[in-house]
Amino acid sequence: LRLVESGGDLVQAGGSLRLSCEASGFSWPYYVIGWFRQVPGKELSAVSCISVSDGSTFYADSVKGRFTISSDKALKTVYLEMNGLNPEDTAVYYCAMDIQGYYPVDAESLDAERYDSWGQGTRVIVSS
Repeated sequence: LRLVESGGDLVQAGGSLRLSCEASGFSWPYYVIGWFRQVPGKELSAVSCISVSDGSTFYADSVKGRFTISSDKALKTVYLEMNGLNPEDTAVYYCAMDIQGYYPVDAESLDAERYDSWGQGTRVIVSS
């Protein structure tokens, strides 16, 4: 199983970015993909997650209304559309897969300990 994030960049405050998480090397149909972020020296924090099985989504309060998570099941790719970015969104963004794939997702689905495989991260920098 391999997860590869892409799309991180330097963007001005108020701008938008779309992150992608491409999964490969597996065949099971039910899974959850979560997005997490980490600022150097700080703890990992949850951003959002999606069940590829039923399309249910959940967002951290800090990004609700600004970020949108979606998936293309055929491409095994999950996207994180980020709008209204502010400097507090600056972080390395990681995607991860929960192979248990319980759905619909809820607040518990944002627990990082539920996730089995992680990508290498993509850096987002938001300038003020």
